[in-house]
Amino acid sequence: MIPLTGFNSLVDLIKAFPNEQSCIDHLERIRWNANVVSPFDPSSKVYKCKGNKYKCKTTGKYFNVRTSTIFEDTKMPLQKWFIALYIFSSHKKGISSHQLAKDLDITQKSAWFVLHRLRYAFDHPAFKKMLSKTVEIDETYIGGKEHNKHASKKKYAKGQKRINNKAAVFGMVDRESKTVIASHVDFSDDGVTEYLVTKYVSQEATLISDNSDLYNPLKEYYDHQIINHGAKEYVRGMAHTNTIEGFWSQLKRGVDGIYHWVSVKHLQRYVQEYALRYNTRTIREDQRFNVVLTNMVGRLTYADLIRKKHSQKSN
Repeated sequence: MIPLTGFNSLVDLIKAFPNEQSCIDHLERIRWNANVVSPFDPSSKVYKCKGNKYKCKTTGKYFNVRTSTIFEDTKMPLQKWFIALYIFSSHKKGISSHQLAKDLDITQKSAWFVLHRLRYAFDHPAFKKMLSKTVEIDETYIGGKEHNKHASKKKYAKGQKRINNKAAVFGMVDRESKTVIASHVDFSDDGVTEYLVTKYVSQEATLISDNSDLYNPLKEYYDHQIINHGAKEYVRGMAHTNTIEGFWSQLKRGVDGIYHWVSVKHLQRYVQEYALRYNTRTIREDQRFNVVLTNMVGRLTYADLIRKKHSQKSN
């Protein structure tokens, strides 16, 4: 059970967590629920020490509630982390690192790192369960319009309509549970759509898509209804893709309005950010705050973040 603290405004949050100890106590309740587990050896006996520290008997190593989490190796007080998480998760379209830096009185570089660590926790397993009812699938593309680019940056000649310069995002949404799963994909990889759908969508589900060739192999596994967008068909009874297209609209408005541009390298984290907002849109601010904290285990270092290839939690 996720502990609730009843805050639904930034003022309430600061009242609920007025100092570092109150933040530590809250994290310990969420992470361990009075049963402290060593991050070095889960089977080891644990000794409580002074200063909110613990000792793993098996390894002899000391640790605290920040160890092996998104908060590890950071000098920023937990209260500031909590404020950052509350602001970030409660804003409908996100917040830029420049604005967060002003709000927290930290550097823009630090705010950028904080936001990416929070996005790391937004990749929540609770929203990666099988979709089993009526599931809409669709793809969208993120990137600037070709006619707005300098001639040297354009990827194709005038009159052609290729979109291989844009980043593809594939999504699935269950109408009943109102759960969306979305991933940055490379459609040049054969079978990527088939792999994602069969991984996350039960074969008992009814699948709905447009008439893209990407979805032809899925007919073998599912009751697959197709809307022919090319023939100006958008709704046929219960068959439509309006729900997933609504999510694409939210994603693109957020990227365009708040971030203006995101790199392909980090695109999946931004997709995770908007997916979690969508999946938690009907719950209270304090509940969403705590949902993210339940997924705080796992590290994302600055070196990992800026290198060409960096680690991510598996989808």
